[in-house]
Amino acid sequence: MIEIKGLNKSYPTGQSFLHVLKGIDLSIEEGELVAIMGSSGSGKSTLLNIIGMLDNYDSGSYLLDGVPIKDLDETKAANYRNKFLGFVFQSFNLINYKTALENISLPLYYQGISRNKRRDIALEYLDKVGLANWATHLPSELSGGQKQRIAIARALASKPKVLLADEPTGALDSTTSEEVMGLIKKINSEGKTILVVTHEQDIANMCKRIITLKDGIIMTDIKTK
Repeated sequence: MIEIKGLNKSYPTGQSFLHVLKGIDLSIEEGELVAIMGSSGSGKSTLLNIIGMLDNYDSGSYLLDGVPIKDLDETKAANYRNKFLGFVFQSFNLINYKTALENISLPLYYQGISRNKRRDIALEYLDKVGLANWATHLPSELSGGQKQRIAIARALASKPKVLLADEPTGALDSTTSEEVMGLIKKINSEGKTILVVTHEQDIANMCKRIITLKDGIIMTDIKTK
């Protein structure tokens, strides 16, 4: 599903460059649930941004579902993101003046799906995340855990091949974090490929594989029990 070889990324810093990713080799198969860990500055966010087609890389190769991802213009990158990827963020990124149903429906609007079909799909995914009765509620009327469930439903509604979750439990208490990770594990058990960037060891332990980065290098890549 994801094939990365010899990936390098640097950023200019005044008169020199900061080498953030240093020859990353990474293979993720369809249906895996993978945690990516590392301290601040380890390169995990840069790696996720490259996988998510939000940033380019300098050298190496990146194949997503067999498609080479390199130097895409914004239109093509946006099309591939809509086709391949769903995103879940620590801050939820819900639109405050739209209901739960409308938030989930929004990406489908950009895919040209009719209003009635968008509503049906959004209701289906609201039910999937256990919030069918909250369709007309605004984000301000939802708890943190409910907001993250809505964000997950929104990411899944366009049926992406890969779900990218960037610190999905970072703004949640420990009990709610376990509930959200339980939902992510359930979605994974249905065959979805999921990458979770986290700095929390207990969250990583709930994934099937843990990749740890340090100074732009993969230090460990282990499968959990």
